[in-house]
Amino acid sequence: MAAVDNAQRQAHLQSAKASALSTRQAMEEAKNMAAVEAAAKDFEAVFITEMLRPMFDGIEVDKRFGGGRGEEVFRSMMIDEYGKAVAEAGGIGMADHIKAELLKAQEKSAQ
Repeated sequence: MAAVDNAQRQAHLQSAKASALSTRQAMEEAKNMAAVEAAAKDFEAVFITEMLRPMFDGIEVDKRFGGGRGEEVFRSMMIDEYGKAVAEAGGIGMADHIKAELLKAQEKSAQ
């Protein structure tokens, strides 16, 4: 009888360990997925920013309101924020493709 109880305890303990391991793996995979999604969205934002930048190259600065190096810096920051805003609003669809390719690359490296 004691042997049966001991075997049941061992089985329960192994089941609990396996459950904890699978939970830990699921949490790591969720963190990894979030990191991949963030990287893909960030890349898309940078790409969109670089596509928007030439649109502002031809716009002359109004000398009455400043100009100079300060306005160049703030214009660059404004364009960066435009790129981020477009990416956050759905972007141009690059992030989904980038995410898929990153996940494929991770699967290949894990094998």
